[in-house]
Amino acid sequence: MVGRPRSEDARRAILRAALRLCERDGYPNVTLKGIAEEAGTGRQTLYRWWRTKAEVLLEAMTDLVADRLAPPPEDLEEFLRDTFALTDGVAGQVVAGLMAEAQSDEALAARLRAELIGPRRAALRQVILDGGPPPGADPELLVDMVFGSMWYRLLNRHAPVDAALARDITALLGRIS
Repeated sequence: MVGRPRSEDARRAILRAALRLCERDGYPNVTLKGIAEEAGTGRQTLYRWWRTKAEVLLEAMTDLVADRLAPPPEDLEEFLRDTFALTDGVAGQVVAGLMAEAQSDEALAARLRAELIGPRRAALRQVILDGGPPPGADPELLVDMVFGSMWYRLLNRHAPVDAALARDITALLGRIS
């Protein structure tokens, strides 16, 4: 960061404004100019700290889920219910938008994996290991299967990402153990 240190009040106002706009207008329609106007800050302030709307929204999402990352619940179904609840509403819109942009922006993809997806994957891996994965099962593959179901539903919107999915995945993993 170059220049003056961030004002925490301005930072929080900007992050809240970005989430409000995403919820109201959808991820593709959010702009840095719109975020600055919604937050009541100057565009210079916003541009000094972030280069793209993806950077702003990634930081907003990271802040939003930070308190849900540690310590994860030990119960797989509870963990999945909590995780899947994050995809409801604006969080789902932001994450889907970030994933779409990350397909053509390797730097964003790396940050998304490191700051948002990676910590959640690590938490799920730990819950699976603590619960005793099925004999011979690769915990990484189980994580891929669980989050693959979530992402497929989130991006395709053909079925909900909800407590019923958490229950069904937990039951399925219990049957193969």
